[in-house]
Amino acid sequence: MQKKNDFFRRLAAGAVNLVSVACLSMISFRVLASYDVNIPQPASPIAEQIYGLHMYILWVCATIFVVVFGFMFYSIFKFRKSNGAKPDVNFHESTLIEIIWTIIPFVILIAMAVPATKTILDMKDTSSPDMTVKVTGFQWGWRYDYSAEDFGFYSNLTTPWSQIGQPGTGPLEKQGDDYLLEVDHPLVVPVSKRIRLLVTSNDVIHGWYVPQLGINQYGIPGFIKDVWFKADRTGTYKGQCSQICGKLHGYMPITVVVKSEAEYAKWLVESKTKWSTKVSVSAAPAVSTPAEEDNKVFTMVDAREKGEKLYAANCVACHQPNGKGMPPAFPSLAGSKIVLGPSDQQINIVLNGKPGTAMQSFARLSNSEIAALITFTKNSFGNSVGKVIQPADIKAARK
Repeated sequence: MQKKNDFFRRLAAGAVNLVSVACLSMISFRVLASYDVNIPQPASPIAEQIYGLHMYILWVCATIFVVVFGFMFYSIFKFRKSNGAKPDVNFHESTLIEIIWTIIPFVILIAMAVPATKTILDMKDTSSPDMTVKVTGFQWGWRYDYSAEDFGFYSNLTTPWSQIGQPGTGPLEKQGDDYLLEVDHPLVVPVSKRIRLLVTSNDVIHGWYVPQLGINQYGIPGFIKDVWFKADRTGTYKGQCSQICGKLHGYMPITVVVKSEAEYAKWLVESKTKWSTKVSVSAAPAVSTPAEEDNKVFTMVDAREKGEKLYAANCVACHQPNGKGMPPAFPSLAGSKIVLGPSDQQINIVLNGKPGTAMQSFARLSNSEIAALITFTKNSFGNSVGKVIQPADIKAARK
């Protein structure tokens, strides 16, 4: 009897300590941090289905946990040695029990497989879209092509490098609310419309992942995969590349802006004027068309000013803000023979990349952007070539 009382006292003391630790942990959790561990609030029918399936299977697993461990702890307590229990050395297998513990898991698996299969089939049903957008991943950003509207644009990270910092050093500025999630040009779609995405890649495998919209589709070079979503409400939804696609994988965010139909129609008109591959006679005079950009003649001041911004957005991670790079992987631009040499060498590398190295092709940039970027590198970091590269030079090199 004394042993039994001691056992219950120890059990009660342990329970009290466990509850105390749990309460303190919960208080500390609420006071010190807010850490969301569940799926983000769904914003599309598919995301709603995924969330419901997730919670359903979670409760199934929790029930299994409680039942299995309940029986286990009951058996440990009920048939303990101190209670006089003795092992049954004559126990043999029971056919009935084996049938039961085979049928029950089978039924549980079927109960989970049926709704999971339905959700997967709904995710893959891309029929009857209201609009289609082609999504192309590249190291390290995205391109969105509205093929039916004859325009497209690139979307890149805009978090300042001063907030990110350099290897071995801390950031120079306080990180923003959307740290590493800001982009210059988000994907814009209308609310309550069925959007079909054709996802592919220009170089390595990327993953277009926006959890609130219920999408995680791989972009594979040479293949086009399709997926769909329909946003239930307007707003801004953020995601990131879900595949480890290279050195700057963590700097490849995704932003989707869902607008009302009226706001989307207005954005569409502005975007056609800004990014259309066709020269429109009705385009506003203040907006330069691609053809006008190619015929533009830069001054040194204009080219360096534009090139500095492009360098910060596309080159600074590898070649560093001071242009000294991180040799041997990322060579210095300061005093570089290629940068100081004939322009065609550097133009060729920027357009085509350099096989066997981390230098990727930047042919996605416009002719004026590449011209400004190269002009900046040739006249910065102690380099003083004194030459201005023009968009016409890049246009000629592409042929």
